Amino acid sequence: MSDSKYNIIAGLGNPGKEYARTRHNIGFMALDVLASKFCLTFDKTRFDSEYVKARIKGKDVFLIKPLTYMNRSGISIHKFAAYYKIEIQDIIIVHDDMDLDFGKIKIVKSRGHGGHNGVRSIMEAFGNNDYIRVRVGVGHPSSGRDITGHVLGGFSPDEMPLLDKTTDTASNACLHILENGVISAMNAFNQSPDP
Repeated sequence: MSDSKYNIIAGLGNPGKEYARTRHNIGFMALDVLASKFCLTFDKTRFDSEYVKARIKGKDVFLIKPLTYMNRSGISIHKFAAYYKIEIQDIIIVHDDMDLDFGKIKIVKSRGHGGHNGVRSIMEAFGNNDYIRVRVGVGHPSSGRDITGHVLGGFSPDEMPLLDKTTDTASNACLHILENGVISAMNAFNQSPDP
C-alpha cells in the first residue's frame, strides 16, 4: 500500500435482483459481509457505484459496488480513483474466478485478467494491472453447461453451506491486506488448507 489518502475495496458483480445470488456476484456478496462487520450500509451513489466510506483498520476506505454491469466495472472504479487521487496499488478488487475450486481464495497482484471481463475492464480503464485482486473460486461448469449460464446461475444446494464461509474468508482477506499488506495476506490466504 502506498501513501494515498484513501483505499478502495471494490466488489464486482451485476446490479439487479435477478443477479443478486449468482456466482458472478460473489464480489458484491463479499463486500456486503465486509460492510456488515462494521455496521456499514451502501447508502450512497456516485460515479455509477453504490458505496460507503469508512475508517477500517486505521485507513480511510471506500467500499464500492459498481452499477455499470460487470463488463464495464473499470469505468466506475477509475472515476473514483481519479477523483480522490487514489493510487492503483491501493485498490483491492474482489471477484469470482472459475479457475479456482468453489470456496478457494487466492490473492494476486499485477496479474493478467485471466479471461474475466470485469478485471479486463479495470485493466483497460487504468492502463495497467498494479491493483490487488482477491480471487474467489466459483468452480468450472459441469460438462454440457455453458460458462455464461454457470456464472450467471445460482449456487447449488451443495454449495450453499460453503457460500457464507467463502464470502467471510474473502472479506477477511481484504482486512488482512489493509492491516498487514499484500505479501502477508498472500502467505496467510493462498495456502488453501484442505477443510
